[in-house]
Amino acid sequence: MLKVHFNCPARYGMRAAWLVCISVINACLRRALKGARLPGWNWAIEIGTEILRANLATAFAMPSVNESRRYLDSIVVDSPALSDVSITPVTNETIRGSWFIPKKAEPRATVLYLHGGGYSFYPKAYANLIALITLAAQSRTLALDYRLSPEYRFPAQLEDAVGAYRWLLDNGTDPNELVIGGDSAGGNLALALLLSARDLKLPLPKLAFALSPPTDLEAAIEFEGSSTSLVRNEAFDWIDRRMLFKWADWFCQPTQRRDPYVSPAYADLWGIPPIYIQAGRAEILHDSIAAFASRAKSQGADVVLDSWADMNHDFQMFGYQVPQSAEALRRLGEVINRHV
Repeated sequence: MLKVHFNCPARYGMRAAWLVCISVINACLRRALKGARLPGWNWAIEIGTEILRANLATAFAMPSVNESRRYLDSIVVDSPALSDVSITPVTNETIRGSWFIPKKAEPRATVLYLHGGGYSFYPKAYANLIALITLAAQSRTLALDYRLSPEYRFPAQLEDAVGAYRWLLDNGTDPNELVIGGDSAGGNLALALLLSARDLKLPLPKLAFALSPPTDLEAAIEFEGSSTSLVRNEAFDWIDRRMLFKWADWFCQPTQRRDPYVSPAYADLWGIPPIYIQAGRAEILHDSIAAFASRAKSQGADVVLDSWADMNHDFQMFGYQVPQSAEALRRLGEVINRHV
């Protein structure tokens, strides 16, 4: 069972606690009166989506990005997954991050994990998702704490990811046992790292995975038509177009949105290892993710897209409270096990 508590400073924690209470009440009343918002939603995703939407909207309303980060850090999520991994900080002249290692299983692979958060946020609650992925993959997972925008813009995040990748190789990690992956913006960064490692002629990993990755910032900003998932799914997702546009503006210059390291949809995908992607068909990024997978396959790349009806952005974070999330984590573990 997930447990949520709130950190100081009190003005952030109290506001977050109040929003969680209101979100739970609103979600329960709406579901009781009108039924599930989507057929595949149980109570956990109904309530979880409402909480995420309300708190992220509140964070974006803060007067500065630093206050947004402090507000999001006031929400702490504890789960059984966190008690089943050991977490060890890593800080040296090359990287900053943490090792997540299962306590009850021998790791089969090494995962370089790149967190989401629009390249701008890295809430402490992210540890729960990283623990879930570590346990599903039975891996030792290096979760990289890369530099954040808007203080550091592209290509700072890619430079940090390449530095961490080189550090793993230099410290004896076998590329045949190495996987790179990430969610949301981190999924975008995992794809960029894969391309960069190829272009730098570094030993390549056995697999890359991306959960709900933005793949085309140009199309996201200049979309047309109400039938796109950016519009069609906005009522069901917990991120919205306004947030996506702000993150894109913070991350890079408008002239850089077609750079293949920013938008992998414009990349030449020759010579890359297999890529495994998961997405929800109720998330605003779905159409661009599907378009990227289709284009990659047309170039001969080994890309598999698994998508789940009614699921929204990063739905894996709901863990074992939501059957579709549990199934996605299980499949991710199977794919990693098959390749490594």
